[in-house]
Amino acid sequence: MTFTDYQTKSRKTAKYPAIGHGVIYPTLGLTNEAGEVAGKIKKIFRDKDGVIGETEREALKSELGDVLWYLSQVCTELEISLDEVAEANIEKLYSRLERGKIGGDGDNR
Repeated sequence: MTFTDYQTKSRKTAKYPAIGHGVIYPTLGLTNEAGEVAGKIKKIFRDKDGVIGETEREALKSELGDVLWYLSQVCTELEISLDEVAEANIEKLYSRLERGKIGGDGDNR
């Protein structure tokens, strides 16, 4: 499946309340789901000595799918394609790599 296919198909399931601008709800959902991924990772290290087994991997895959869904809806609300986001991100990262700036901090390095 391509990002375009996913973005188009996932939009059919986008049923959420209008609370101001359409981007608000999926943005809040994105941060919530990203936190759930982090929480599962935290518990793996707390309770399982950092061992990621098949059960944990499947649970993480499900949560990451939720992150992808919300990211897709944020992009759609902003009229940006997931393909555009992915392409721009790779261009940025490769530019940093070529300039020896892959480490460090700051958006414009």
